[in-house]
Amino acid sequence: MAIFDYNADHAIGSVYSVDTGTVLVSVSDINALRRMQVNHLVVLRSSRAGQHLIGLINKIMRKALVGISENEQHNDDTQEDHAVVENIVRVTLIGTHIDAVGTEQNVFRRTLETVPEIDAPCFMLSGDRLTAFMRAISKQIVEGQEPLRLGKYTIDEEADAWIDGNRFFQRHAVVVGSTGSGKSWTVAQILEQVAQLPNASALLFDIHGEYTPLDGDGISQLKVAGPGDITAGRTLTDGVLYLPYWLLTYEEMLAMLLDRSDQNAPNQAMIFNREVIDAKRAYLEETDKKDVLANFTIDSPIPYSIEAVLAKLLESDTEMVPGANNRDKQGPFHGKLTRFIQRLESKTADRRLGFLFSAGDDAMRYEWMQELATVLLGSTTVRGAGGVKIIDFSEVPSDVLPLIIGLVARVVFSVQQWTEKNKQHPVAMLCDEAHLYIPERHESGASEEGLKSFERIAKEGRKYGVGLAVISQRPAEVNRTVLSQCNNFLAMRLTNAEDQAVIRRLMPDTLGSFAELLPILDIGEALVVGDAAILPSRIRIDEPTKHPTSATVNFWDRWAAETIESGITDAVEALRKQQTSSP
Repeated sequence: MAIFDYNADHAIGSVYSVDTGTVLVSVSDINALRRMQVNHLVVLRSSRAGQHLIGLINKIMRKALVGISENEQHNDDTQEDHAVVENIVRVTLIGTHIDAVGTEQNVFRRTLETVPEIDAPCFMLSGDRLTAFMRAISKQIVEGQEPLRLGKYTIDEEADAWIDGNRFFQRHAVVVGSTGSGKSWTVAQILEQVAQLPNASALLFDIHGEYTPLDGDGISQLKVAGPGDITAGRTLTDGVLYLPYWLLTYEEMLAMLLDRSDQNAPNQAMIFNREVIDAKRAYLEETDKKDVLANFTIDSPIPYSIEAVLAKLLESDTEMVPGANNRDKQGPFHGKLTRFIQRLESKTADRRLGFLFSAGDDAMRYEWMQELATVLLGSTTVRGAGGVKIIDFSEVPSDVLPLIIGLVARVVFSVQQWTEKNKQHPVAMLCDEAHLYIPERHESGASEEGLKSFERIAKEGRKYGVGLAVISQRPAEVNRTVLSQCNNFLAMRLTNAEDQAVIRRLMPDTLGSFAELLPILDIGEALVVGDAAILPSRIRIDEPTKHPTSATVNFWDRWAAETIESGITDAVEALRKQQTSSP
């Protein structure tokens, strides 16, 4: 049964101007004009039978025109000006509703096969027709697949709001919102649904440990090892990740160790390159990996001894060679590696970087990377939990955070890239607080190297089944290249003008005015635009079962409390030990 069974009596006005995707409608019914709201939907009759065009109101205008009545045009003595009021509504066309396509009823398409004719009637989309239309859209999205439900449509709270889960992760997504807008709530709600799928594979990069409360079937908690974990001997089977230095590429190691301003930097880089290659070759020869030995490079993820490399660097830095008159002289690199060696020794001794340099003998095994990749990419973890892995990076030092998160992303992408096409299992990476490690302006070599991984994933990830969801409260500080590759936008309240401008530029030109709602959205409301949403919509997001620990502290209420418990002493000790009181 057709949803839009309008007759001429239902019309609120008629089309008097058409310009590609924009239509101006003259509204004669003043009561209908009062009921109209910007960003609500209207229906226009198409020139083709059985089709209607769906439009989004983006401006409501009233114009006063001054004219002369026809009866007075020929009487110069009695001519008087009369004010004529014209009610104009500007509508952006967003798609076509077709009554039937074959056996399928009520099909909505985000295309404009026709445009309305001049004087074509325009109808309000409200009440039962609106509910029926929104439900038809929802059915069209979820039919034949597991649905991804966000909540309810703001314009019709009787209709469930769904998006296409395939397109949401295939085409990459952006989730943005100011602090307190409900962004973490939204991410938790999406993750809970992903976790219910029997073979889900998703990673959430949790920078502050705020998603720790999320648990249950399908969700596992992992963390990058901190000093306390190393002391306690916690391992991968305990959900503790070690990311040994040999996983880093040559450029990533130099970004962490090399001072580019040092006049000896070229010599330091060259000698380090030589010694790392020799150390990797020695490991392959010792483990009899002849097939790998023939083709490995400086960037191949092969274990090697950093102590052996350091010893060789010290040897070159203090080398004396025979000179004239049987007197030794300084070698070619004598004293030129001193600062590099000091930085390397400092890094290896830093307890905060224990996950890199103190991973233990277990992480030096050739098979260890396969075990790590299984945890990151498998649809189940080694602890038997589900396929959503929340990785806590809260104990990683901020100066190397972009490099380390980029390392994890690169390992995931590289393994996917080298997996046979018919065996690739898709994985999604959700990047919380993305502005910290996918920045628009990088300030260090470590930040630049980490960013390269995400830029490549944004451009090429879809080919290898790697999806990206960029989550940030400051989209203006997120890398433009990465954002430009995202075709889905879930935007919550944004109060900063620069952030609003970024989202406005990313949206299709015809929906630019839709972004005007960003500063006035309620907590938990979002604008959803993109390939995953058939209809650009304002949605009230459902509440997740378990909330992240990101709720805003109630200052006034806490200050008004009669008694409080101080945690300063424990905090100072935890700071000194670099270990939280709880395991």
